[in-house]
Amino acid sequence: MTGTRVQDTDGGGTTGLTNPVRYPEAASPPVRTKRAFVLLALTLVLPGSAQVVAGDRRLGRRALRTTFTCWALVLLGLVLALTDRSLAVGVVTHRWWSLLLIVALLGMAAGWALLFINTLRLIRMPLLDRGIRPLVAGTLALLMALTSGSLTYGAYVLGVGRSTVGSIFQTGPAFDPVDGRYNFLLMGGDAGEDRTGRRPDSISVISVDAETGSTVTFSIPRNFQNAQFSDDSPLWEAYPDGYNCGDPCIINSLYTDVTQNYADLYPDAADPGAEAMMDAASGVLGIEVQAYLLVDMNGFEQLVDAMGGIRIDAGGWVPITAGEIPGSDPIRHFPPDGWIKPGVQTLDGYHALWYARSREFVTDYDRISRQQCVQQAMIAQLDPATVLTRFQSIAAAGTQIVETDIPQDQLASFVDLGLKAKGQETRRLTIGPPDFGTPAENFVTYPDFDLIHSRVQETLAQGAAEPGAAGPLQLDRAALLEELPAETTDDGITEEYLQELATIGDDATLGELLANNGECSPA
Repeated sequence: MTGTRVQDTDGGGTTGLTNPVRYPEAASPPVRTKRAFVLLALTLVLPGSAQVVAGDRRLGRRALRTTFTCWALVLLGLVLALTDRSLAVGVVTHRWWSLLLIVALLGMAAGWALLFINTLRLIRMPLLDRGIRPLVAGTLALLMALTSGSLTYGAYVLGVGRSTVGSIFQTGPAFDPVDGRYNFLLMGGDAGEDRTGRRPDSISVISVDAETGSTVTFSIPRNFQNAQFSDDSPLWEAYPDGYNCGDPCIINSLYTDVTQNYADLYPDAADPGAEAMMDAASGVLGIEVQAYLLVDMNGFEQLVDAMGGIRIDAGGWVPITAGEIPGSDPIRHFPPDGWIKPGVQTLDGYHALWYARSREFVTDYDRISRQQCVQQAMIAQLDPATVLTRFQSIAAAGTQIVETDIPQDQLASFVDLGLKAKGQETRRLTIGPPDFGTPAENFVTYPDFDLIHSRVQETLAQGAAEPGAAGPLQLDRAALLEELPAETTDDGITEEYLQELATIGDDATLGELLANNGECSPA
């Protein structure tokens, strides 16, 4: 080093002896190399500090003030997330606060990138050894990708989420819990080519305790008849004695009936059919259903694929049902296109959809059990890691298949409620066999509503399940299944044997062998 005095042009006055950090010309090559990486590290850890020690101090001080402000806001956000999750989620999902957050992230990304570029100027690349220059440039590019790139991606994810929330959720007033619970109607809609309009084949009411998140699922069979309406329902005038015109009036046909014939009874509703189904579910269960979610089953497999599949422990074989044989009486089907085997497995979207829909050779109540299991598996496996790593595809699938009247401004409180519910086992009650009568007793055709309402209240009154409780998961059985051939399970039944029974039309034997295919638990 020399003893020369130099004038500092950045407003700092006259320096003492030349400083190799600020004035690298007289420094040795190893010191210049070390200086380059120190400046990069300073810009990474404390943006603006490299400018204070080696460049424009005025710019550095401004950048440091911005950095400290950002760190304070991040710390405040972390504290908020730990102490008031609803408020934190509300900021992220609110239409204007989320936009402000996106702009802030993009501004931070641009500012950090500019500071790195300015740091590159301060490094003085021509002063470095030729062999060191590519390493410094590569490090700079990597750090910019980790910092500005991550912030930009965060803004992009928030933008996708903001668009998704705006597309799915509605504007409207928030609603309060009824008797301490929120009650949501969940429907799986199907508008196949052989149907007139969309019919919800999967009908469930999810009742969640507003304080604890304790959850009960009430499943209503699609062929439930004589659904009742309260006298304040718009359908009271059309069906004062209930939806009671016989077999044509099974509950899942109400959606289409109201959409086509009574939409004027719900003049302010975006989906009159869904509103009618809420009224029917309220009458059946004797509780007030407040909001609905309708999932298009034709897009369901896309959502499951976006999640990376769902993992379940299937109790029995489930057929992937082929088309009906034209003109057959009674209705018969061609032999199945394939089979879903028992055991612990990950189902892709196609197989998850058939697992939830298949009802060949068994009853509707077995299918309801499998649908409940699939719902629980999706809720359990839609964790933060899955959402973050597959956010774009999940969001894209959600906007295409989900319809709801849940107000957007209330989404934050429901997300917080969902987080409470994740740690608890969901209690279940089917409004039909096996919880009410047997298939031969036709309970769903001639329901006892006093009994239903009593059982519903008893179920709601039960204490919440222990947090962390889960369905049975037979890990030893799962390990065993991995060692067996794909077409054979530990019950000795093969796919070829089942297919042969279906080919010759031995439905009685198939019914006995598949009697356990409603048994399922999330794995």
